[in-house]
Amino acid sequence: MKIKVLGSGCKNCVTLTKNTEEALKEMGIEAEIIKVTDFKDIASYGIMSTPGLVIDEEVVSYGKVLKPNAIKEILEKR
Repeated sequence: MKIKVLGSGCKNCVTLTKNTEEALKEMGIEAEIIKVTDFKDIASYGIMSTPGLVIDEEVVSYGKVLKPNAIKEILEKR
């Protein structure tokens, strides 16, 4: 599983990365987390507000910082 956090590296992006790591740890899932900071790459996903969360190339959230429990719910559906 590849998870991408889309954003400039702002506080919200860092928080989303930490929350994603926490959710994965709690669920016992190993995944590669990639930080995407290049605006062209971010725009290629069709989002204009960050942070964004992409799981296996599918945008699952953008424009908000998900809590670990919300991320776990998304992961459980996959």
